[in-house]
Amino acid sequence: MNTPDPSLIETLVAVRGNAYAPYSRHPVGAVVVAESGRHYAGANVEVAHYKGLCAEASAIAAMVGAGERRLREVWVIGPGEHLCTPCGDCRQRIREFADEHTRIRVVDAEGRLLKDYSMEALLPDAFGPENLT
Repeated sequence: MNTPDPSLIETLVAVRGNAYAPYSRHPVGAVVVAESGRHYAGANVEVAHYKGLCAEASAIAAMVGAGERRLREVWVIGPGEHLCTPCGDCRQRIREFADEHTRIRVVDAEGRLLKDYSMEALLPDAFGPENLT
């Protein structure tokens, strides 16, 4: 498994600290590393009608807004010691911008790597853009 870069962990902890999670009280942070090597951070944003934005979706939106389209890595941090893996919707969103080399890594609240996934392991037999042609 890849040892997390301390500056990436600092970014994850900081963006998790900016999460807006007044309803679930479950702040999540994410950093995506684009094909260019640039990092894009995102936090979950909840709203009163419970249709919030996940941290992974927020980070991917920042990447796309910057004009990038390929994910090299996705890092996710939750508030505790347990796995905080991407939800089903985020797995599909990650799949949209991933390839067979993309890694999805989940760390605990302190930044220790808990699990490292391939896209196939995270979302086996996924439906993707190639299924529409």
